[in-house]
Amino acid sequence: MSAEGATARDPRILVFSTTGISDPGIDLAGSAHMNYPPGVTVIGIPCSSGVRPDWLVHAIEKGFDGVFVAADGGDCALVPDCTARTAWAMERAQQMLSERGMDPRRLKMGAICSVCAEPFVNHMKQFGDTLRKL
Repeated sequence: MSAEGATARDPRILVFSTTGISDPGIDLAGSAHMNYPPGVTVIGIPCSSGVRPDWLVHAIEKGFDGVFVAADGGDCALVPDCTARTAWAMERAQQMLSERGMDPRRLKMGAICSVCAEPFVNHMKQFGDTLRKL
């Protein structure tokens, strides 16, 4: 689903998803016609540890209500400290948002694997609810 079908009540959520790990789970949610907020836009990246804090802040500044990073977790084959690197990027981006007077709860990270369609949908629904309340 893309942000194009969003209504005024539906938050726009940008998702950074890893092509080898979380993308298949997200694709499974779509092919199974699972319902999640229509304002979700997914961008594929090779590894969640490659996400840069300024990218996350830039997305919020350019109009996304929230940014979700579908983290590799322990499944990453590229770097052994993927989780720590991704967590650092999230923490730094949350600090940057706070410094700009924006709510750091606009950023969220969760581990999504190749068969995690239902957890992805649940994350999007819960995150959407949180963003509506901000």
